[in-house]
Amino acid sequence: MIVDAHQHFWDPARGDYGWLKPDNPIHRVFGTADLRPLLVQTGVDATILVQAAPTAAETDYMLGIARKTPFVLGVVGWVDMLAPDAADELRCRAADPLFLGVRPMLQDIPDPDWILQPALAPALNTIAAEGLVFDALILSPQLGAIVELASRHPQLSIVLDHAAKPPLGEADGMAAWAKGIEALAALPNVTCKVSGLLTELRAHGSRDDVVRAIAVLFDLFGAARLIWGSDWPVLTLAGDYQDWFELAREAVAAKESSAVRAVMGDNAIRIYRPDKSRLGRHIRA
Repeated sequence: MIVDAHQHFWDPARGDYGWLKPDNPIHRVFGTADLRPLLVQTGVDATILVQAAPTAAETDYMLGIARKTPFVLGVVGWVDMLAPDAADELRCRAADPLFLGVRPMLQDIPDPDWILQPALAPALNTIAAEGLVFDALILSPQLGAIVELASRHPQLSIVLDHAAKPPLGEADGMAAWAKGIEALAALPNVTCKVSGLLTELRAHGSRDDVVRAIAVLFDLFGAARLIWGSDWPVLTLAGDYQDWFELAREAVAAKESSAVRAVMGDNAIRIYRPDKSRLGRHIRA
């Protein structure tokens, strides 16, 4: 089963996507009718829908889509982790079989160590206890905080989104990124998404830089701790859905042909643990 473990749907008219400005080319509605033909064309069976706004309302919006969309295995949503009732809210969300994980938008928080504050420990402990996944949306300079987070909470399943957005094409930045990634990959409770890389290419970067970055990730995390995702529709700013799918698949196959099935689907199912009833309702059903 092929799974796109990172995609979005949104409607800017909802009003809570603070980062999505009107002059952005992807400032429009993206829904299931837009993605479905791309999945069919590429042979992707199912997806995981990921939050794009830091509100409970958007999480409810995504869950509503998931309930009506057979190819969506579940949702990585948002919860106010500093709220007094955060633990109760997380337990309530976890009771919904479509709610698979939590993603605070750490890349947009000025304090790189925000996630390490003691007030968040109850929420983090509840995420781990309820078997939810913690998606870490960060920039490369924030890698140290996630290393510390994973060390403090060894029972917390952490998935690093977009490989911490490496500065592809910048030699010094890539060296620092690789060092941080190496430290994070040493922690067994961390998995990394092979996603969002085309949009991180700098002016002097090339597709070869993307392939090299995937090779670094493979060498450090191995076949069992990498998960492929498209980051669609953000992907459309830099490339085509099928092209990214094939580029990632070929880069993984170049490292180990037998790893493709795991990276392109099996690992996502094992890590996010969607309800088994969803696995028979994918796009080709």
